[in-house]
Amino acid sequence: MKTFLFRSVIGILLGAFLSVLTMCSIVWIGDQSTLDGHLFVKNALGSMFAGWFFSAASLYFEIESLKLFMQTILHFVTVTILYFILAFGIGWVPIDPKSVMTAIIIFIVIYTIMWLSFYFYFRNESRKLNEDLQNLSKK
Repeated sequence: MKTFLFRSVIGILLGAFLSVLTMCSIVWIGDQSTLDGHLFVKNALGSMFAGWFFSAASLYFEIESLKLFMQTILHFVTVTILYFILAFGIGWVPIDPKSVMTAIIIFIVIYTIMWLSFYFYFRNESRKLNEDLQNLSKK
């Protein structure tokens, strides 16, 4: 429960940070002098919720009784369903066939890149730890 709460807080804070960063970018790059307050709050809450469920859903990868394939499937299905409910509900993705297909493709590409990045990072860390253990046993 402690891990869930910690990840939840981190996810919410990351979502809030990304929301503010996005809005600042819109003001600076988009040369927009004002923002709609209602729209800002809606997008900020959406970003915080997305940050929460992406970080909390990563707990699937800590269930040691599941194989990596099943952990990945559970995580992917959970975040995909929650993300698209949020994205359609808030209006991040318009509900028309072209927009939906584009959003699905972009989501899958980004998910795959992120998953592979974490996989290779942790595989490399595991290799380093195993080498360190072997060096300790040789001494």
